[in-house]
Amino acid sequence: MPVRFTRVFAAAASAAGALVYAGYRHDARAIRDRVGGGSIVAETAAGRIEYADIGEGEAMLVIHGAGGGYDQGLLIARDFGAGHRVVAPSRFGYLKTPAPEDSSPAAQADAHAALLDSLHIGQAIVVGVSAGAPSAIEMALRHPQRVKALILLVPRTYHPTQTVGADGSLPSQTVLRLIESAADFLFWLAMRVSRASLVRFFGVPPEVEARASTVEQARVTAIMNSVLPLSWRVRGLQLDGLTMIGPWPLEKIAAPTLIISAEDDLYKTLPGARFTAEYIPGAELQVLARGGHLMVGQTASVRKLVRDFLERQRLAC
Repeated sequence: MPVRFTRVFAAAASAAGALVYAGYRHDARAIRDRVGGGSIVAETAAGRIEYADIGEGEAMLVIHGAGGGYDQGLLIARDFGAGHRVVAPSRFGYLKTPAPEDSSPAAQADAHAALLDSLHIGQAIVVGVSAGAPSAIEMALRHPQRVKALILLVPRTYHPTQTVGADGSLPSQTVLRLIESAADFLFWLAMRVSRASLVRFFGVPPEVEARASTVEQARVTAIMNSVLPLSWRVRGLQLDGLTMIGPWPLEKIAAPTLIISAEDDLYKTLPGARFTAEYIPGAELQVLARGGHLMVGQTASVRKLVRDFLERQRLAC
């Protein structure tokens, strides 16, 4: 009897495993089809750059964070990009944008400007999210005439004593290892069996996400999915990991600037956000009481902050 039970259990476990993997294969195919077919590749003065270009109105360049790509930029812009022409590039090493020898934030900023050139866009609102903030700041410094306004969301910025990054807990470090090894299936599986660990890795206190609305939880799921396939983004992740952030001459930034961070951001972006806002002339800093690195539950608030900021700039012109 024990031997028979063991065989039945093993067979059942094998069948369940096969069903789970079949679910992964189905989802992975859909993600690859969506990501692979949703962009354009431009040949610019700075080389090949992948991007998406949607909507009409004032141009808004949305620069994605670590693990992203043009698709993550579109997800972010969906929250506050209505009424704008959204241009969302894939940064160096992500998806179809190759990694040049010089992959510094300064070089990436030059590539952003080259992409705008190729699209005949003279000026844009520049939005830098998380690890997309360094090249957004560099663009405001190196190409000031191209930046109509600068918006930094939960930004990776310089602070004299504080660094930005995933927390050191075992769950977060385990997820980091999965991402670094481009373990697509294990990451997909973790989304289903250990969601709290992934939420924490993305810089959000799990209890904040657990109490969020179903709409906000779906938004978190979409952002998690936006790092798949990991194998298409791992080079960009490596570059982000190698990027050293030093002090910028922030006092030279002339563009109207809005910076938003959250007190409970587990990536600890708030100290750098405060420091950056202090040194950019006239910069506005908005601090969310909760929401973590993904600003969970704050979509409407962030949308209003961005809309009101941009309206003030229009009235000032």
